[in-house]
Formats: sequence, structure tokens, C-alpha cells
Amino acid sequence: MEFTREIYWNVGHGAATLVPMYLLFIIALAILVYGFRQRIAVYRQGLPLDRTDHLGERVVEMLKDVLLQKKVIHVVWPGLLHGLFFWGFFLLLIGTTLIVIQADFTDLLFDIKFLKGTFYKIFSIVLDLAGLVAIVMLGGLLFRRYVLKPEGLVTKPDDAIMHGLMLTILITGFVIEGARMAVTETGTPLAPWSPVGMAFAGLLSGAGEGTLLTVHKLTWWFHLLLAMAFIGLIPFTKFRHILTTSANYIFADRGPKGKLVSLDLENEESETFGATSLKEMTWKDIFDADACTLCKRCQDRCPAWATGKPLSPMTVVNQIGEAAFTAPDSQLIELIGKDVLWSCTTCRACQEICPAAIEHIGKIIELRRSMVLMEGEFPGDEVMAAMEATEVNGNPLGIGYATRGDWAEGLGVKIVGEDGDVDILYFVGCYASFDKRNIAVARSFIQLCQAAGVKVGILGREEKCCGEPMRKMGNEYLYQTLANENIELINAAGVKKIVTTCPHCYNTLAKDYRDLGLEVEVEPYTVFLERLINDGRLKVTAADLTCTYHDSCYLGRHNDIYDPPRALIRAAGGTIVEMERNRAEAFCCSAGGGRIMAEEKIGERINIRRVQMAQATGVGVLVSNCPFCLTMFEDGVKGAGVEESLRPRDIAEILAERIVK
Repeated sequence: MEFTREIYWNVGHGAATLVPMYLLFIIALAILVYGFRQRIAVYRQGLPLDRTDHLGERVVEMLKDVLLQKKVIHVVWPGLLHGLFFWGFFLLLIGTTLIVIQADFTDLLFDIKFLKGTFYKIFSIVLDLAGLVAIVMLGGLLFRRYVLKPEGLVTKPDDAIMHGLMLTILITGFVIEGARMAVTETGTPLAPWSPVGMAFAGLLSGAGEGTLLTVHKLTWWFHLLLAMAFIGLIPFTKFRHILTTSANYIFADRGPKGKLVSLDLENEESETFGATSLKEMTWKDIFDADACTLCKRCQDRCPAWATGKPLSPMTVVNQIGEAAFTAPDSQLIELIGKDVLWSCTTCRACQEICPAAIEHIGKIIELRRSMVLMEGEFPGDEVMAAMEATEVNGNPLGIGYATRGDWAEGLGVKIVGEDGDVDILYFVGCYASFDKRNIAVARSFIQLCQAAGVKVGILGREEKCCGEPMRKMGNEYLYQTLANENIELINAAGVKKIVTTCPHCYNTLAKDYRDLGLEVEVEPYTVFLERLINDGRLKVTAADLTCTYHDSCYLGRHNDIYDPPRALIRAAGGTIVEMERNRAEAFCCSAGGGRIMAEEKIGERINIRRVQMAQATGVGVLVSNCPFCLTMFEDGVKGAGVEESLRPRDIAEILAERIVK
């Protein structure tokens, strides 16, 4: 016998079959297109945004993300179930398409069959196993959703409809195959190459041939109707994400991670700054809601949500989307809630884990900008005071600017405005300039540089806050004022490289300042020091140290720098006991998003939760590389009552104690 597949066996391959089949397909496709055309019209309510540059590269990245399910499987168990289901269903889709191409085109028109012989046998068993995997994995996903019911997982009525359709489509596909095989392939050499189909054939074998023919024909048409119904329903259910999530990979921001859009504050035609309504958001902000799968991963990773704050990144995204379709004139700030918007630490945990390339942070910042720039509203009087202090003294701590360089007395550090003969400009930042605990870090860094023969300069009293906390709180005007002053000083100094001990400063200078004219190379101190050690310029003694390490959000998730800090700890003789949440899934310290200036008034304190995670490792030292983190941990160990058992330290301090003289 010829090893090939007869898709129209028993149903006929004439006009009586082909005409209604393709007519149903055209109708389903037309409904699909109609549904998405309606939704595209809603997306267009938002502001224009070009996300089609380097389109070829975007498509390639999309194919990698979709076909490999890279982001989906980051959460192992549900991710693996979904990934295996996707791969199984995708193989079935490809296989079915090939069968139709052969039957209705190559064979019908040119008498060419390519699904035959050994190739067909391999093709047959691959599709059989793919279908089995798809059914089993879908069953696992349904058990999780409808039986286990994880807290926060949103299930809508249309979920059950589409899940039921998919499961029925898969099962009826095997019924069709089993009925055909029971009549034509039982006991043949081809039968073992369709083991699942053969199992279904065994279940149906008790029926007579006439019954099998009837079952096959009825199930064939039922299967077709279900498949067409599924296609037509896609734009009207959550399952639109099959297409929108894939598209969102194409539309993903390809700029530097964590970089915000700069406002043109000089534009006299602008009547508002920030966003209060949908027309002030971009089309991508609306589209993100349609790409969302409601998987709640962002919510599960959000430190604000985990500690009893009202912020759910998933809910924010979908509230914007729902408003676009149901109430386009909504005031988004009132709809979402001010406490929700102020709770965000911009830690990027939501975006890092999102399998749909959704951009949560930018939406929140735009809404904050409106509250601050248009209404003059802040989350508390303490934030207002910090803003005012920054306007007067260039720092949110309210300390006189004239003392900004006093921390460096006796260290022989140059002021670049007075002496430009330096290897690097050390952008100190506010906390390392004024906060006693962080001054120790700054002095340690200088000692390390001097031990390596690196000539360091600072801006001294002329340095201003980088503006990052103000910007993340929504005060774009104050941020740009500070940034422009710093850039003017840096450019005038003629320095070739900037190093900073603050990840927030680093992220801001290296990315955001580019929009305002800074072109100097910027490097975090952990990367800089690692290079000095690797080059043999900086020598440290390895001494026993057992510690845990906290990945700061702005060095880790915002800049993908995870290994250099750990390498420095190991170079100092350290053994790292990792916390449960580490690297890309590290738990925030609570200071980001300008929250360093604000009191935490709702729920549990985030810094205490993180300190408790460190305490659970059983070590006595909590190491970080961020002045914000160090500040929050010093407060957190007191709040958690573990001052005697857990000591926060910076990497620079540890290395400075081990300098080889």
C-alpha cells in the first residue's frame, strides 16, 4: 500500500465538500478580520508611536520568542505546560496545512504527493504524538485553572468556551483518524506509525463499518465547524492574544532597557504634560491590554502587591484597555486610583517576567507626570519637601549644596573644574555625598581607585542630583533642570569616562541623559572594579566571608548586570548564599520610583520583607551595591529586629578592607 494520508477519505473530494469547506473558512477569516479591524480603530485613539523601525530584526526576534516560547517558560510549571501545548498544537497546525496543500493543490492540480513513503511515516507519528502532548498539556492547564484555581488568576466565561473548543477539536481530530484507521489501516504496516490514532481505532473497532463511516463523516464536519468557529471567535475573546502577543513582540521597545520618553517641555503648543486620558496615551498603551494573557505573572512578582499595596500591574494595563473600549473619555487617574499609581517602585519585575512584552512602567510614569506637572500633587508632604529641597540645594536630603564635596576631604580627590587631569569622573550621587552610612562607601571606592593607580575627579559642590527620583515621581521639569546643569558641567570638564556607585545615577546618565546631550561613557563601579581586578591593577586579599547578595533593580533588571558584583565578592573571598528571590527575580528594596523620598504608609514595608528573605539564608552579612538599597536595608534590619544577626554592607567596603598594600 502507498503510505500517504487521504484527508477526504469517506467525505469526498468534490465540489460538494470543497465549496462549503472553503466557504466556511472564508467566512471565519472574514469574521476574524472584521473583529480585529474594530479593535484597531480603538487602538488608534492613542497617540502615534513608531515601533516598526528595523522591521526585519523585530520579526526575527518575534519568531524566536514565539516559536521557542522563551518568555513563557520562565515560570517553569505553567510555562512548560503552555510551551508543550503550544508546540504540540503548532505542529498539528503545520501538519494539517501540509495535508490540505497536498490534497487540494499539489495532488489535485499537478498529481504530486509529498506526504508519502518513509517521510509520511515520520510525519504521521510526529503529528500523533504532537496531538497527544497537546491534549495532555491542555488538560494540565485546565486542571490548574479550574480545579487548583491559583489566587489572582482571572478566568472569564469566554475562557471556558475557547478551552472547550480547543479540547474538542483535538479529541475529534483523533476520532476522525481512529474511525478511518479502523476501516482502512488495522493490521497494516502503516498502523504503528499512528499509535494514538490506532488506540482510538481500537476503541471504535466494535462498531460496524457502516457505523464507522457515519461517525467519521459526521465528526469530520463537526471538527471543521469547530475549527472555523474557533478562528472566528479569536478577536472577541482573550484568545486574541494568539495574534496580539506575537505582534507585541514586534512592537516591543528596542531602546535601552528602562529608558523613559523625554518630554519636550519647550513645546509651546503642548497644553498638557503626562497623561490623564486615553488620547494622551499611545496606541501601544491600549494595544498592551489586548496582548495581555491575564497570566498574573507581573502581579505575582510585584513587590507592592506582595506587601499589601493596591497596585496590580496586570490590572492597570487592563483598566486602560477596558476604558479604551467601553469608556474612552474616562479620567484614567481616577479610574486606576492615585494610591495604585504612587505604589510603584519601577523595579521592572513586571516587565521582566511578562511573556507578552507589555510595558507597564511607562504608563504609570505618564500618569504620575500629569499629577505632578498639571496638578502639583505628590503622594505626601515629605515628597513635596524633598522636591523643594532639591530645587534649592540640588539634593532631596535638604543639606546645603556647599558641603557636597566635604566627604572627600583628606583623600586627595581632584575637582574636575579645577584640575581636569583625571582618568575618571566619579559621579557621587546624593546619598554618597551627604548620608553618613553611604559616605563610607564613597571613601572606600576612592581608596580602591587609588590602590589601582586610577586618578579620580569629582564635580564637588557643583554636582546636582541626577534627577532620577524626581523623574520617576513624575517631576520631569525638575529632572531636566538638574540634568541640563550636570551635563553642562560634565561636558565643560572634558572627561572621557564617568563611574558611579549608584545604579540609579548610572541608569540615568547612561541612558536618559543621552536625550539631553551627554555622550560620555558611563560605567557602574562594580563593572569598573571587576575590570581593574581582572587586569591585575587592583589586588585584594581573599578572606573568608559568608554572605548573601541583593541584586539592585537598577543594576540587575534595568541593565542586566548580575555577574560582576558576584565576581567581586568572590574575589574578596566571599561565599554567596543566594536568597530565594535573586538575579532577575530579586525582590525590590522599595526605594525605586522615587519612593526613597516617600513614606510607606500602606501594607507591609517592602524593605522589611526583603531583609527577612536575607535573614532566612542564615548568613550574617547582606551585601548590596546601591546607596538606596543600603539605606533601606539599614532601616529594614531595625524594623525586622535583626540588627544583631544581619549587617548590611556595600561591596566597595568589603573590597577596601582587603586591599593589598
